[in-house]
Amino acid sequence: MTPFPPVEVTVYGYDCDAFGHLNQAAMLTLLERARWDALARGPGMDLFDRNGVWPVVRKTTIEYHAPAYARDVLRVETAVAHRGTTSMTLRHAVRRVSDNVQVADAEMVFVCIDRLGRATPLPDEIARYLGPPPPRPGSGHQPLRVPAGDVELAVDVRGEGLPVLFVHGFPFDRTVWRHQLAALSRVRRIAPDLRGVGGSGAPPTSDGYALARYADDLIAVLDAVGVRDAVVCGLSMGGYVTFELLRRHPERVRALILAGTKTEPDSAEGKRDRDELVRLVERQGADALVERLLPRLVAPATQTTQPEVTEQVREMVRRWAVPALVGAMRAMRNRPDSADTLGAVRLPTLVLVGTDDAIAPPAGALAMAKLVPGAQYHVVPAAGHLAPLEQPLVTSRLLADFLGSIS
Repeated sequence: MTPFPPVEVTVYGYDCDAFGHLNQAAMLTLLERARWDALARGPGMDLFDRNGVWPVVRKTTIEYHAPAYARDVLRVETAVAHRGTTSMTLRHAVRRVSDNVQVADAEMVFVCIDRLGRATPLPDEIARYLGPPPPRPGSGHQPLRVPAGDVELAVDVRGEGLPVLFVHGFPFDRTVWRHQLAALSRVRRIAPDLRGVGGSGAPPTSDGYALARYADDLIAVLDAVGVRDAVVCGLSMGGYVTFELLRRHPERVRALILAGTKTEPDSAEGKRDRDELVRLVERQGADALVERLLPRLVAPATQTTQPEVTEQVREMVRRWAVPALVGAMRAMRNRPDSADTLGAVRLPTLVLVGTDDAIAPPAGALAMAKLVPGAQYHVVPAAGHLAPLEQPLVTSRLLADFLGSIS
């Protein structure tokens, strides 16, 4: 069931061009009239205003099938084609009432913004009106299975073009990149689950995990998909794995994207904290870990305004085997200082950090960016340690701009 009832609108003379046809600009106005008419029949035309947000058109595609003329009555049927965290896509079918001829199809992508023009999650009232998100195209997509030493990895591979290898952090999986995998349609997106995580196989003990093993696993992934070198995009622990990849296989890295990560090793206090978390996981499992870490993983505002993000974090953590959690924490505890590794890089580099990242703060990210000549540095507003999930539009746009500059 669509929340939008069919609406009939009349084509007026001023909607038409010199030849008497409904013109393109007027078609957009007509669709706008139909949407507001539908709102008037439903929750009210002030639905957005009373929630302090506004739907802004980001993309419109219209396919014309037949002309329409002055005094024609057109029926507009509207369906929700997609609903994301901050966006929605509406699909319109326009037919002439008199003969049921299809005049046009249109698809419009809207982004929900606040009064300062920032992308913001759809308020609960609007989300309820739109209904549950429709199944995403490709939601039945099966990952590629890649042998990597003693395990088999699940790898999401999409699209063609410049290869980009997305390396998730701890304690996440490849779905942390779900918005970027959907949005960056002009590049080849390669996103594995690391060993012991999500759909990948797990060594039976925590001894099967190390930064070197993770890095070698990534090489197995690139070999399996026929990629000689790739842009490597590492988030959090994924950045530590990327540094290890630079040490072990520098020829396989074409460019760098470092998000929410840092070069320095754990301090003595940090190592004690890791050891405490290891003991916590061994005693109480993944749920205890996520409740301990969650306040540091996302911005304070995210916890209150985007509950779906915090729930996805919980879901990702539950997809880790306990030995994998323990092994990853020990690998991070013992990681080397990577400042010299990054300082030797002469590759296109982008450094991203959230304004509220409590784990890898902006000051450290800026210092890291200064190690690479010509590196780009961007702070993602209203994001914590998980900018790709918390602010997917901004993050995807920054990635797209960077990738466009090197492709």
